[in-house]
Amino acid sequence: MAPKRVLTLWNDDGVNETDTSVLRKKSVEFKTPLDKEALADIKALMDSFTCRDDASGLAGPQIGINKRMIIFRNKTGSDRKKKLTPDDYDVLVNPRITQARGEKVTAAEGCLSCPDIQIEVSRFPEIKVRALNEKGEKISKRYLDFTARVVQHEVDHLDGRLIVDYEGNLYYPKNKQSLIDKLFK
Repeated sequence: MAPKRVLTLWNDDGVNETDTSVLRKKSVEFKTPLDKEALADIKALMDSFTCRDDASGLAGPQIGINKRMIIFRNKTGSDRKKKLTPDDYDVLVNPRITQARGEKVTAAEGCLSCPDIQIEVSRFPEIKVRALNEKGEKISKRYLDFTARVVQHEVDHLDGRLIVDYEGNLYYPKNKQSLIDKLFK
């Protein structure tokens, strides 16, 4: 299956209304057991993610599928140029964060759907998640630090929330000033 295009809130011309309406919509849960259509949606997400070397994670809405599924790198500091294997990423279907621990840590986050910017976001350093894996099997996992941040970021996408909804400092390249002025007036 060919990778799907990642939807963005804007491009150099301004706001992408069609993409924004998909990204802002709350995603629906998959019915279980997973059927052929659900497995095809999950495969589309996996194919769209594993061909990229510029992403820590990806959520269903980012490729135009408003279903509750995310995929993300489960190792930090690995070589971004190498081809991803199934050991390098986790797929969570219908994920629920069941526990969040520790004092929130603030760090700058980027997002494929919010190109050219970073925003400071506070996230829990430890979370526990219940979900299904890509085969529809129940799993429960604990994530720490950067991986926990990525999971929380991707789960936000499932609820139509993006980094631009946070109050943190905004960072962007100087050559994007006029676009930023237009978008964040």
